[in-house]
Amino acid sequence: MKLLLPLHFNSSNSTNHRVSSFNEESHVLDNVSDMPESFAEFVFLGATLQLRGVSPVCQPLMDSSGNVLVYNGKIFGGIEVGIDKNDTESLMQSLGNCCSCRSQEHRTTCDFNGQAKGSIVDVLSVIKGPWAIIYWQESSKTLWFGRDAFGRRSLLVHWPTTEDPRFLLSSVSPTSSSLQDSGFEVENGTSGIKFWEELSCGIYSMSVDVKKSDGRFHSEIKKHEWTNAMLKELIEWERDSIEPKPAELNFSHSRTSSAELDINSYSSVLAQNVLTALRESMLRRISLYNIYQAQKETVPVAVLFSGGLDSMIIAALLDKCLDPNYEIDLLNVSFDGESAPDRISAKTGVKELRRVAPLRRWRLVHIDADLSKLTWEKKRVLSLINPANTYMDLNIGIALWLAARGEGWMYEESNNETDEDKRVNYTSRARILLVGSGADEQCAGYGRHKTKYMHDSWLGLHKEMKLDMQRIWKRNLGRDDRCVADSGKEARFPFLDEDIIRMLLDIPLWEIADLDQPSGKGDKKILREVAHMLGLHNAAILPKRSIQFGSRIARESNRKNFGSNRAANQASAGSVVINVQSYFS
Repeated sequence: MKLLLPLHFNSSNSTNHRVSSFNEESHVLDNVSDMPESFAEFVFLGATLQLRGVSPVCQPLMDSSGNVLVYNGKIFGGIEVGIDKNDTESLMQSLGNCCSCRSQEHRTTCDFNGQAKGSIVDVLSVIKGPWAIIYWQESSKTLWFGRDAFGRRSLLVHWPTTEDPRFLLSSVSPTSSSLQDSGFEVENGTSGIKFWEELSCGIYSMSVDVKKSDGRFHSEIKKHEWTNAMLKELIEWERDSIEPKPAELNFSHSRTSSAELDINSYSSVLAQNVLTALRESMLRRISLYNIYQAQKETVPVAVLFSGGLDSMIIAALLDKCLDPNYEIDLLNVSFDGESAPDRISAKTGVKELRRVAPLRRWRLVHIDADLSKLTWEKKRVLSLINPANTYMDLNIGIALWLAARGEGWMYEESNNETDEDKRVNYTSRARILLVGSGADEQCAGYGRHKTKYMHDSWLGLHKEMKLDMQRIWKRNLGRDDRCVADSGKEARFPFLDEDIIRMLLDIPLWEIADLDQPSGKGDKKILREVAHMLGLHNAAILPKRSIQFGSRIARESNRKNFGSNRAANQASAGSVVINVQSYFS
């Protein structure tokens, strides 16, 4: 999705463009011309990956009132979407019934010709699911845009500057701008100002029906508050029970293995509640009416699969929710063949899944890559991760991009027990890719969480987890969405369902994690209990391993760009900004 707002005047030579930023939530677009007339031109562009409804829907969508909608997202709740309807069509109808009120103080329905109407902010605030939107409301001459409260769908913005006075919104940056205008040149001594930036989560409006008598175009962009009280609580990400009393902590420590699992204990009840909520989250994301029914795919859903705790839980839940006639693709990326840690754990994980779900046909798709041979691919991913610009971003982006393409090989099982399985090339056609993002942030899965806990105890741990959740849109989700969507696939995040976030916040922190225990035991404790309940006893004790390390792309990148892993660690390679010239030399 993309919107370009060039600000045109009768004489370009006499135009002076200015943008001033009052604060994080307000921008003013101000254009001055010596000519008496000026106008703004909107250009809407949309490309559709349709996964819902019975007939194709092209974007941008325009209704009979002149409203225009470009929408990238899914509606899993809050707005009713009929079984045979598409999300964009349903949202367009709801937005078309809204009042023209743009006031920040709008809190109740407006009266319009005797009919009560809600506001656009009200409609967007109740949507459950990932979304990014650009919407032109003709009646108020107002442009609305924004992204969901957790940033699960990408939306980039270019604020007008003297060098480029256009106001631009786009899901992804063009390849040329990523290499020339994005700030990758900062190490070469040129400007570090980025052309694109991630639009912070929220709902924005810009009224363009304003022109001063002197021919001056003036418009202020406002950021609106969410009107959904529960959503505002999730954004604030506060929990009531952070520091345990000694008796509570001792009780929590008493359960250390599945052999001691008491299904009636408080901890087990909490884990069972999380398991139930995760199953409902999965159902919302893979129900067949949520998949474009004009497509008859053999495999409608795939899993980004390392064989680790999060991906194993997702795969096991998917088996319980998806029609048993469908196969499930497990996409595993390796830059070290069969020797990469993620490849080893993936092969072990498939065996465990076949044990707990023997009737399902599981396909482990081996996606092998050689970083030194991915010249075109690296340039492509570099444009997709923009404005993210570190070696860590690029490594993760390449691994995700390769997984989303789904091109690899698999073992074709032989019907004859005496014959060996045959290795065949295979490309996954699944349109939906389930990803475990959000599990580590919410359940203390990162190494820095344990470090913070050791230094600042429970309150320090809570603050670090809160920081991770409130910046996940900028550090992870926008980048990941762009890398997956480039292959015509859609990333869905079961752990970032609104109800899951709410439930985990309601659980005492010491039941979420016990970081006095070793890695693979106390971190993400509650998810390990969920894994035991699913019969995934091997996966339940696996330590955390990020995709860039598990696939070994980080090792290959470190050797090329820093000489060795040791040198890379000394340079804190993960946070180093990419030097494009040396990277492709």
